[in-house]
Amino acid sequence: MKNNKTTITFISCAVGAALLTGIAVMKPAERTQPVAHDMNSKDASSLPEAAVMNSVDHDFNFDADPKTGQLFVEKDGIRESASLPMPQEPFTNLKKSPKSISWSYPRKQMDIRMEKKGRYLEVSLTSTGASEFEWPRVQGESYTLPLGEGKYIPSEDKVWKRFLDNSSMNFIESFSMRFFAVNQKKYSILYIADDMYNDTIRFNAEPEIQMSFTHQFPSINPAKTYRFRIYVTDNDPVQISQIYRSYIQEKGQFTTLETKAASNPDVNKLFGAPHIYLWSSQALTKDNIHWNTLIQSIGGPLSGWIGELLTKYSEDGSGEYKQVLKDVAKQHYIDNYQKQTITKALNDVLKMPQFYKPGLFAIPDEESKAWIEQGISRLSEQQLYALNKKLLKSALNNSVDPIDHWASQASTDLLKDMHNAGIRKAWIGLPNWADGLQNPGLVKEAVQLGYLVGPYDSYHSIQQKASRDWNTASFTDASLYDAATIENEEGQKIKGFLGKGRKLNPTLSLPSVQQRISRILQDGIPFNSWFIDCDATGEIYDDYSQAHPTTQQQDLQARLQRMQYIRDDKHMVIGSEGGNDFASSTIAFAHGIETPVIQWSDPDMRTNKTSPYYVGGYWSAGGGTPDRYAKTVPIKPDYQHVYTDPAYSLPLYKLVYNDSVITTHHWEWGSLKIRDEIGSRMLSELLYNVPPLYHLDQDSWNKNKQLITDYLKVWSPFHEKAVTKPMTSYQILSSDRLVQSATYGEDLRIVVNFSAQDFSYHKQTVPAKSAMIYDGDKVQTFHAPNV
Repeated sequence: MKNNKTTITFISCAVGAALLTGIAVMKPAERTQPVAHDMNSKDASSLPEAAVMNSVDHDFNFDADPKTGQLFVEKDGIRESASLPMPQEPFTNLKKSPKSISWSYPRKQMDIRMEKKGRYLEVSLTSTGASEFEWPRVQGESYTLPLGEGKYIPSEDKVWKRFLDNSSMNFIESFSMRFFAVNQKKYSILYIADDMYNDTIRFNAEPEIQMSFTHQFPSINPAKTYRFRIYVTDNDPVQISQIYRSYIQEKGQFTTLETKAASNPDVNKLFGAPHIYLWSSQALTKDNIHWNTLIQSIGGPLSGWIGELLTKYSEDGSGEYKQVLKDVAKQHYIDNYQKQTITKALNDVLKMPQFYKPGLFAIPDEESKAWIEQGISRLSEQQLYALNKKLLKSALNNSVDPIDHWASQASTDLLKDMHNAGIRKAWIGLPNWADGLQNPGLVKEAVQLGYLVGPYDSYHSIQQKASRDWNTASFTDASLYDAATIENEEGQKIKGFLGKGRKLNPTLSLPSVQQRISRILQDGIPFNSWFIDCDATGEIYDDYSQAHPTTQQQDLQARLQRMQYIRDDKHMVIGSEGGNDFASSTIAFAHGIETPVIQWSDPDMRTNKTSPYYVGGYWSAGGGTPDRYAKTVPIKPDYQHVYTDPAYSLPLYKLVYNDSVITTHHWEWGSLKIRDEIGSRMLSELLYNVPPLYHLDQDSWNKNKQLITDYLKVWSPFHEKAVTKPMTSYQILSSDRLVQSATYGEDLRIVVNFSAQDFSYHKQTVPAKSAMIYDGDKVQTFHAPNV
């Protein structure tokens, strides 16, 4: 599976806020707009239930210094710098009016215009020849940033300073929404970027955190202007989010989940549904093999043929397999390692179109005979797997179980057990479409149980000779590798994931998308959902190829177009990695906003296998969940502070998009991944209305069944009610920022206590490490497990 790599990865990703004061009381029935409140008391029994904003944005005056580009705003007599001064620069063409100012920088080849439009200031920066320009450069007491779900970052915080110092972020990739807010003592200054392409955010942390915004003007892009809207608002993440939500609605870029469900009723199946990656990559498991019988035939013609196939067509070759056969021939038993090696070899050849060999296999039935007469090369992928399973069974005979008892049956039984345990809704993700095509009964069972089920798919990387295990990087049209891949300004091809292959230009991909999807679905496998890697992460490119020059905007539109094709033409509930809001009207769900890929570049987590923080490898010897997704690991203290500490997290994305896009964790950082954080992440999932994400096989289900089902009895009905409502309030109730509340709609409210101490709220006790859900007159308490 794909992970994005940036200078700092915040593809996804949260609960803290600036101190909020001077907020009037309102009655619960009057809550029609998002509200926020922040209290510095351990006892909130006397606090108002909610607060009201008379206006979310404030009128202000502005002034600018053309010599330095410094911008000032002034509200209620308080003047603040909205952009720090740059080195002095000669300017010309100065023009001023009561509501606007403009000038030019001849040496920098830039024209600047600032104009007050109603209650916001529009800043336009136009290149007359510049290749890039830096503006604004800002500094505040703290920042409200949509890094993933959202972050509150104090400028003097030592951990954040270490994390951000001398770093840079790709704006469209790292920021889930196209705004940022600089919090000063009395108010916040909100910047909405009208142009999200070719932008870089840079941080300098000494003496305090500063942030700058640089826009590049690519030679292939005729658009030479980038703009900001600047608003003044309270130091309040709810007000900041409300302004942005109104902006998105003004642009016609907001689509509710209810509207999406009206187009495809299967979207309703996401409401109250956990997200589960089901690991069933093998057609045949070692438990399906009768080893005492099989050992008698080892060394025969079939064993030799399997070795030949592995030598010619397997990426790993046949060395390990052949050595195991030699060792087993000298033994009277087969150990577990040898069983796994032989099982893997059988599963590898079951996917090979070269598996059938006349004279070696007896044709098992008329269907198989018809397929062979049709020609192996003309079979669909699903037919090929079905034929090969029959051929293998006919050759091994009583050495293996009947085909309908193979791996698919175990996974089908797991689904039935989930349903019987009370999980009525779920999104089931298969790590590869081949997992479904070789076990179509599993997909059919999932649909019959009322679940969404779909494969992981990707069109991001292309390899010249992709392995069978990396089939998403393989395309039928071989010309794409040279004719449709992305080049940088120096004419070099952009490398694919993990440095393998190349990046495919999305504007040239749609015919291959249509071909692949149709090929997968041609035998009627009933997938009703589809997951696309990368397309909603913002990892986009300018392509400088002379044959197909492409701007970042064209790249992004092509990604949305291919997801829309799968959604509309194939009637799939579509989701993608990331979930950044440029895709919000296209996708129904996303993986990565809530918890991102945590520090991709840290060797202790990625390469140092002796480190306690090592997250694990991508491969599973037994065909179950790989350690990369199943292994529970601790998180380094600095990363806990930045990525998961509720004191620095804000529900910015939920305040804008709760009723539009369902977001959860990146698959590398599922709900059970981080040691000592499982209970706290459950509380965050409740507070933020976020589906838990699990990786399940039979072993992990047996181990975690009680934990999962106990939690879902509380989480699922809450999510089902909250997901079609806007988040209308968010409150911080304690000075340590660890007791927080959110409201969905008018009267569905939740209070979460992340701390280790009980908390008094409205003359009720919110126990430590617990959530209290207020649904009308009903109150329900959930105690986070100590795991």
